[in-house]
Amino acid sequence: MVIGAFGISFGLFLFGPKLIRMVGSQITKLNPMRAYCVALSAAITVIVASWLGLPVSSTHIAVGGVFGVGFYREWDAERRLRRSREAMPDKPAYSVEERRRRKLVRRSHFMTIIAAWIITVPAAALLSAAIFWVLVTVVGG
Repeated sequence: MVIGAFGISFGLFLFGPKLIRMVGSQITKLNPMRAYCVALSAAITVIVASWLGLPVSSTHIAVGGVFGVGFYREWDAERRLRRSREAMPDKPAYSVEERRRRKLVRRSHFMTIIAAWIITVPAAALLSAAIFWVLVTVVGG
């Protein structure tokens, strides 16, 4: 437990500020209402998963909530734009480049985090197996 606590603390010390900055402002912009929705959805998800006995990562859930808020904002902005164009058909449409620039979720962060989620579980499994093998070999357990 002490080694695990040290590892988590050291990781937060090294990478915590960068992670907080990326999740809080670089994936999509969060204001108090959006952050509240993320926190509430994460809490409900963790509670339900715990009630069902499912092992979940609260960090992964919170990041998923941030993406959910961002993707909803994109969908809602597109819907509003479509409605305004229907109301004023003579208004010029945005170019493809302008629409790409207006995306509210950074796709590069999305793909990086998805890749990390896919890689971390098998990587942790292999690392724990290797550590266990070393300890059994050295200690003879």
